Amino acid sequence: MNRDEVLEALRSTRVFRRLEPSALEELAAVCTARSFRRDQFLWYQGDPGDHLAVVADGLVKITVASERGDEMVLATLGAGEVLGELSVIDQGPRSASAVAVQSTTALVINRAALLSAMQRSPALLDSLLHTLGAMLRRLTEQTTDLVFLDLGGRIAKLLVQRAEHQSDDPGRRLAVDLHLTQTELAQMVGASRPAVNRVLQSLVGRGVIRVDGRTIEIVDAPALRRRAGL
Repeated sequence: MNRDEVLEALRSTRVFRRLEPSALEELAAVCTARSFRRDQFLWYQGDPGDHLAVVADGLVKITVASERGDEMVLATLGAGEVLGELSVIDQGPRSASAVAVQSTTALVINRAALLSAMQRSPALLDSLLHTLGAMLRRLTEQTTDLVFLDLGGRIAKLLVQRAEHQSDDPGRRLAVDLHLTQTELAQMVGASRPAVNRVLQSLVGRGVIRVDGRTIEIVDAPALRRRAGL
């Protein structure tokens, strides 16, 4: 990536877009662009948290694994999103692994450079705190959904949220590209692949969605929202 591309990638994030141009230039100068192939780990759960990453292009999934090898996908992050900020701030080990879902380019910013930028820009510290708050709210919501929503409700809610993220008008028919296999989708909602497939086929049979590989067309958005309890 050239300097202009690095600057544009930083500006596209909620965390760094409020930096003064000079501070953004300084940060861009210490960024390292790295490329990851599909299924390659950016880092592993338990690794030292000495840097954060900005997704410039591609998609990354955040996963946690049990000692038995069971895996749950906590989130997927695309271009313009930041990951790894929690460990950078509290200096603890990585609480989750980060894995490229597809070919991905990320900008790596080490902890020393980030702390230096934070000292010069209170706005950056404020943005990071908002990001951490949003992450905590998302994880709290996921935990609540696992307790109070059945599998069909969790899948419907995930589809509704993706539709709202990808379109300003989720009420119309929308093809939601999850970029995930059904196994990965199952890991996001805490279920098995066959169980997820049964729920999707039920929604197809009721005319709520259409499925074409990893793309899901929402045909009846109001019905899907009702199924999600929204």
